[in-house]
Amino acid sequence: MSLFQYEFMLRALIGALIIGLAAPALGIYLVQRRLALIGDGIGHVALTGVGAGLLFQTSPVIMAVIAATIGAIAIELIRERGRTSGDLALALLFYGGIAGGVVLVGLSDSTSANLNAYLFGALTTTSRSDLVTIAVLGAAVLIAMIALRPALFAVCHDEEYARVSGLPVRGLNLLLAITTAVTVTIAMRAVGVLLISALMVVPVATAQQVTRGFRATMAAAMVLGLFAAGAGVWLAAVADTAPGASVVVLAIASFIVVTLLAAGWRRIRRARPEPEPAPEPHEVLLGGS
Repeated sequence: MSLFQYEFMLRALIGALIIGLAAPALGIYLVQRRLALIGDGIGHVALTGVGAGLLFQTSPVIMAVIAATIGAIAIELIRERGRTSGDLALALLFYGGIAGGVVLVGLSDSTSANLNAYLFGALTTTSRSDLVTIAVLGAAVLIAMIALRPALFAVCHDEEYARVSGLPVRGLNLLLAITTAVTVTIAMRAVGVLLISALMVVPVATAQQVTRGFRATMAAAMVLGLFAAGAGVWLAAVADTAPGASVVVLAIASFIVVTLLAAGWRRIRRARPEPEPAPEPHEVLLGGS
């Protein structure tokens, strides 16, 4: 009897697949900009929004979206002005976000189980309304990342060149910040705020081992994200493990396997003898005379 005959497991699988597709599509731009850990920083800020929602008895998800968006825009403005390095700004988000979240959750009447659901994910508790939210926001992120790929790539690769070319650099940077906040918020249900960056970054890092070119890497990362998400939910159902952790473990295992196979293939190619160059036509004639 299949575990996916149950509606809650189907909702978990569909939600994970949507996130597994959207997160790497955004993550490739973050990797290009050397902001691979920004998802962690924004996730910690989202935790403050969750704590505020629990404290004031409002929707934790809505409060998380608001807090994550404010944090993402703040870090982008800090980075743009250059007064504080990106690493330092991320560190401030890390520490301030998780500390604020823990304090606010402690002040509320919620139990630690509520906090753990957001820290480590609770994919199997996804409701129909949660799934609709994940689907709508995930589709919006995916469409934006694919439709604006040339402009976003130009901004991430060389901001000065993009500005000279007439692209709205600030608007595109803010778009990346906001979509990062949205992705973090919807992925919070799947893998938790402590593991969000893994789903954004690891499939991209895996794809980079075997692909050349931005478009090919993006497509391969999305396929790998789908595989990790789907197989992770299946593994969690069979082995009775945490779905979020299972998804991330499979993503990292895929990275290790692909890296080893790619390294072995490169070693075989280097060891293969170079073919002898074909003789010139005049050499053939001289040899036959």
